Amino acid sequence: MRKLLANLKPYKLQVIVMVLILMIQAYCDLALPEYTQNIIDVGIQNKGIEHILPAKITQEDYRFVTQFMTDQERKLWDNSYTDDGDSFQRKGLEEERLEELDEALLIPVVLAYQSETVTEKGAGSADLNAARTALEQSLEATGTQTAHAMGAAYAAVACERAGIDVNAGQIQYLWHEGFLMLLMTLLMFAAAAAVSFIAARVGAKIGRDLRSRLFRSVMSFSNTEMDQFSTASLITRCTNDVQQVQMVTTMLLRMVTFAPIIGIMGIVKVIQTGASMGWIIVLAVLMILALVALLFAATMPKFRIMQTLIDALNLVSREILTGLPVIRAFGREKEEEHRFDKANTDLMRTQLFTNRVMSLMQPSMMMIMYATTVLITWVSARHIDNGELQVGAMTAFITYSMMIVFSFLIITVMSILIPRAGVAAERIDEVLRTDSSIQEAADAAALPEDGREANGVITFDHVCFRYPGAERDCLSDISFTAEPGKTTAIIGSTGAGKTTLINLIPRFYDVTAGSVRVGGTDVRKLQLNSLRKEIGLVPQKGVLFSGTIATNLRFGAEEATDAEIADAAATAQATEFIDENEDRFDRAIAQGGSNVSGGQKQRLAIARAIAGHPQILIFDDSFSALDMKTDARLRAALADAVQHATVLIVAQRISTILHADQILVMDDGHIAGIGTHEELMKTCEVYQQIAHSQLSQAELEAI
Repeated sequence: MRKLLANLKPYKLQVIVMVLILMIQAYCDLALPEYTQNIIDVGIQNKGIEHILPAKITQEDYRFVTQFMTDQERKLWDNSYTDDGDSFQRKGLEEERLEELDEALLIPVVLAYQSETVTEKGAGSADLNAARTALEQSLEATGTQTAHAMGAAYAAVACERAGIDVNAGQIQYLWHEGFLMLLMTLLMFAAAAAVSFIAARVGAKIGRDLRSRLFRSVMSFSNTEMDQFSTASLITRCTNDVQQVQMVTTMLLRMVTFAPIIGIMGIVKVIQTGASMGWIIVLAVLMILALVALLFAATMPKFRIMQTLIDALNLVSREILTGLPVIRAFGREKEEEHRFDKANTDLMRTQLFTNRVMSLMQPSMMMIMYATTVLITWVSARHIDNGELQVGAMTAFITYSMMIVFSFLIITVMSILIPRAGVAAERIDEVLRTDSSIQEAADAAALPEDGREANGVITFDHVCFRYPGAERDCLSDISFTAEPGKTTAIIGSTGAGKTTLINLIPRFYDVTAGSVRVGGTDVRKLQLNSLRKEIGLVPQKGVLFSGTIATNLRFGAEEATDAEIADAAATAQATEFIDENEDRFDRAIAQGGSNVSGGQKQRLAIARAIAGHPQILIFDDSFSALDMKTDARLRAALADAVQHATVLIVAQRISTILHADQILVMDDGHIAGIGTHEELMKTCEVYQQIAHSQLSQAELEAI
């Protein structure tokens, strides 16, 4: 919950405005039952009479009421009327004064009403005192609103006997209250629409901000962090988890903020009705809390498992879609279908369990709400029968009760959704809190622009490296120097550490011991942008991005001219297949380069590295996808095109590195030999074994 609320900090102003609008909406929402009560009790039952003092009263009724009054009450009564002969006319008192008189003269007027409807006119003083005491005790139990309705009913009768057209006043009152209800409804609609707009906008912005922060964080990760979080998990966190947070944040703003407002204001309104049935609301709320607690205990563990299962399904889907050609080649379709079906079924079963449990919530909540309504009606019927409650007050109480129960219902429902979003927020925060193990030093220097050739000098000084969590070093005591204008080749068996070694140069990983220097400076003391700008890397697996050939070749050198990318393509032996298409460099490249062959993809990746004119060129087994003829032509063209660059070639084939200036032979993480081909054939047994496994004796002698 804390992390969900933390996302709202940049939008404090919008949240404050939204809360104010929600208070307006709650006020309008809670005003409607009051108008309904007025229409029933005042407009219908009391014929539109709002105050207990009749607007006009006959002489007989005037004197009849005074017999129930104290001296002080009679003084207030007499000061409120003028005698016009046959009747008494109420003075033109202000609304505020009328309300004061309603409170002050309530007991005698109600006594007059009860006396007229229950007993004969004219009672003894002892009976009057007893009746007054009983009424006062009743008011303490039921409140004044019911008694006020009884007084207004007496005023309506008195006005009719005095000759006032009560029906016309009743129609006017009903139109007035109906218009106010319509006005409140329209205002409530406008407030609800405004709140929904603000909540949706804030939620969308939070989703945007989280995706942006996640993307920036992931882009800063080194290979260590990418190994820690799987690609499938990162995709889920950037999509599904962010969507969960966005959805629940919108609901949090729109509903959870509204629920306590409507609940508190509803309780105030219930107290004002004076119906003395608050225990029913307490009972309903306790039943809701008990139900939600049971559902919460059953589903929360499953919600946590569900996010992990989504990761697993994403992983399986991604692997199958990426490796579809291999799956088909080995006839593994059925096995992969079963693998996907298992991941899908595991997620389905978990979702079915949670959905089935949660599906019990709505009917159970409806059952509680309807049972509450029935209980209120049953209890109210007895009060109405005793004359202690009016029908309109009962209707208003039921409406207010439903609002209060519904507000608790919203809070409890969100108490189930919020933890699930909390799990998603934790997973997002885990990524955001993870700092890259490759950090740029505060005093990091840039490689000099002047004398760039010196930037190509690479020195490994007693380098050791161990992967996080590994038990031993995968590189041990590596020392060599690669110079500009020369080619350094690295060869060795699979798993010897060749790719790991070259990954230390652009700081994809940091060394465990020793140092890697570029241009005489430890790479850990260089600005990452400056360092990597001088490196052109062609990975083992050629990666292309959706766009065109031109946009891919300019990926690392946006300012490259058409002539420069054409030269780079020619060096990489890519011009031949580029010219076959009439669009040439504007030819579309599909996602991942799926519309070009493996060899074409590799040649475009090589051309992309060359186009930026870097001082260091690293080819990580980049020629293996090329045929021998293309390989030879490319290496010859490369020698002419990058004469002043430092070239490092990781290769599997002896033929690719025969003419390298120096060859490093890797064996189980250490250098087994270093030198030219001729020197290694004399001094390095590991190199000799590789050479004899690939070339015949006649071919070796012909070199």
